[in-house]
Amino acid sequence: MFQSLQDKLNGAFKTLKGKGKITDINIASTVKEIRRALMDADVNYKVAKEVTDKVKQEAIDRKVMIAVEPGQLFVKIVQEELTALMGGKAETVNLKGSPAVVLIAGLQGSGKTTFSGKFANYLKKQGKQVMLVAADVYRPAAITQLQVLGEQIGVDVYAEPENKDAVNIARNAVAEAKSKGKSIVIVDTAGRLAVDEVMMTEVENIKKAISPSEILFVVDSMTGQDAVNTAKAFNDRLDFDGVVLTKLDGDSRGGAALSIRAVVDKPVKFMSTGEKMEDLDIFHPDRMASRILGMGDVISLVERAQQAFDEDEARKLNKKMRENNFDLNDFLGQLEQIKKMGNLKDVMGMIPGMGAAIKDVDISNDSFKPIESIIKSMTPKERSQPDIIDGSRRKRIATGAGRSIQEVNNLLKQFEQMKKMMKKFNAMTPGGKARMFR
Repeated sequence: MFQSLQDKLNGAFKTLKGKGKITDINIASTVKEIRRALMDADVNYKVAKEVTDKVKQEAIDRKVMIAVEPGQLFVKIVQEELTALMGGKAETVNLKGSPAVVLIAGLQGSGKTTFSGKFANYLKKQGKQVMLVAADVYRPAAITQLQVLGEQIGVDVYAEPENKDAVNIARNAVAEAKSKGKSIVIVDTAGRLAVDEVMMTEVENIKKAISPSEILFVVDSMTGQDAVNTAKAFNDRLDFDGVVLTKLDGDSRGGAALSIRAVVDKPVKFMSTGEKMEDLDIFHPDRMASRILGMGDVISLVERAQQAFDEDEARKLNKKMRENNFDLNDFLGQLEQIKKMGNLKDVMGMIPGMGAAIKDVDISNDSFKPIESIIKSMTPKERSQPDIIDGSRRKRIATGAGRSIQEVNNLLKQFEQMKKMMKKFNAMTPGGKARMFR
């Protein structure tokens, strides 16, 4: 995420390394590099100039702080200005009404339908009664796609396959949701071009018919500056409440995320980073600024872990680890939990310092498949008692998993090393020390 921008900003800061203090000369040269980095990331020129002018002024005002290394001070200033540029703080959605109605709009191919499913899943996990509405009457597969997503997450989908009046469908859906006691209705509309007057009038009429409490504009972040221009055109017609950035896992530039708030004066509320229904996050400007600067995002990492890991299971696992009874069944379960956290490379990028280390490494959730296939080829007894796995068993396991004996050996060796580390860690804890001195 934003790897190209991160690399170029880091390059700009490197020019200050080893400098004893900030001077007008190195401020000017560094700001110039920062502006170039933002422009290369497809940030709106006016926005890039405004933010770098603020960075320059802040650096001049703070250059008396000789106790801080110039590079560190510049990173801090840029982090503050990027945070302010993207809105300063996370914004919530307005879900007022009975039911609350959310209208989803955006360009063709921006990921509206997938986001609608993710958003419904996000709300359902909060205990909300949600209904999805298929109001895209133009794309042949739109209704089917939404129904598949609804079935996947266990949310009702309202559709009228024979009706080609999107306004009428949306109106009927809200009435149906009210009669069924649904608390939230999410209306997925057709993708449209800002220059298509008929389509733009239709979405305006849908808005008038259902009076949504929240209108979200979905943007494909990979379209860069074009996304910002389109957002402005849509906002002029719909006056939407917030923006959703999709496909951020495939975007290395970040121009849309950095520019959109400044241009349309509407907050980015959500960001989507993968294909799974769980791959949706609230947009936190301060956390995003930290990630752009390679500082990681530990808070989001912890939040994802809390959502993915079952609390009761975690307690049981902690007990087994302390008693040194952690086995391959537990290990397999942990892999499943980690996969629930989303795109593996994105998750690792949240760890401070890891972004640069893995930028050229292809990390896929499929990376776990060889390990999973090996463990699943073992018998229940072998998983719970790995010590019994001798040469003949290793050969059988390798054949069953379609892997080499060397891979089986490596897995067992790594698992044994991990158990030894756990044992040492337990010995360092108060409970562990007590056991050692009995």
